[in-house]
Amino acid sequence: MKLGFLTACLPELSLPDIAAWASDAGYEALEVAVWPSTGSRDFEASHIDVAQFGAGEAEQVGELFEKHGLTLSSLAYYENNLHPDEARRAEIAAHVKRAVDAAALLGVETVGTFIGRHPGLSVKENVELAESVLPPLVEYAGERDVKIIIENCVMEGWHPDGYPGNIAYSPELWEWMFSLGLYLNYDPSHLLWLGIDPVTALKPYVDRIPHAQAKDAQLDPAARDRYGFFGKTITREHPWDEGWWRYRVPGRGQVDWSGVVDALYEGGFTGVLSVEHEDPVWSGTEAKVKQGLEIAHRTLRPLITG
Repeated sequence: MKLGFLTACLPELSLPDIAAWASDAGYEALEVAVWPSTGSRDFEASHIDVAQFGAGEAEQVGELFEKHGLTLSSLAYYENNLHPDEARRAEIAAHVKRAVDAAALLGVETVGTFIGRHPGLSVKENVELAESVLPPLVEYAGERDVKIIIENCVMEGWHPDGYPGNIAYSPELWEWMFSLGLYLNYDPSHLLWLGIDPVTALKPYVDRIPHAQAKDAQLDPAARDRYGFFGKTITREHPWDEGWWRYRVPGRGQVDWSGVVDALYEGGFTGVLSVEHEDPVWSGTEAKVKQGLEIAHRTLRPLITG
């Protein structure tokens, strides 16, 4: 197992700058953000331009990672593959394919994305939609020896009422998506606030997890008693303002990291555990983000054997 982080938390820095800092900070891998330079999300990052990527670019990236002794663990493009606008959905699918093509050139095993959700349809109807939309992407990736991995993020901000916007949030749904040939990019933070024990949920599925993310969560039960499970309604300031929980870097929340890492080892996991930094306390400036990544490293490094 290696320890890395997702580059999306440093959108203003170049990939060479991030790679140099990551190596100096003791990280061993990078999960590289590959959103388009313009798109639908306000926190997107584009550290490899997969739309303009060929053998020459792959050689340059490979040399960069070799120079700094790093592994490129996955390419990250987390978008709504069931977007209600069919034209936008087609754009997203096309970019997933470009990411797969880049991964194949780089010799990277996985491309990460979301299943997503059409918010005007029930979960059952979304499952039916996904069963027509996603298999062609799985087949495209498989032909290039790449796996598509799905993060179990709830993406409640994508739904007008804060309900799940990514139908991959529970073990029940993981089993369904495995049947489509998809894999899991396991993140324990989302399970914590859903009331699912992250370690118990993880253990049966390690063989379907080629890559994992490390994000923590801090719960406020007193606030939940006021707002309810689905969070703020009338006073919600933005789609992600739940009011009773927030993401934290590993070591600043309530995830049992010793239990998570031990369960990964016990299940035979040999991939990368990638810190996804979305902690509001350690955000706002480049320096604070890097401090947050250093906290995460100090928390997780002692748990991972050499």
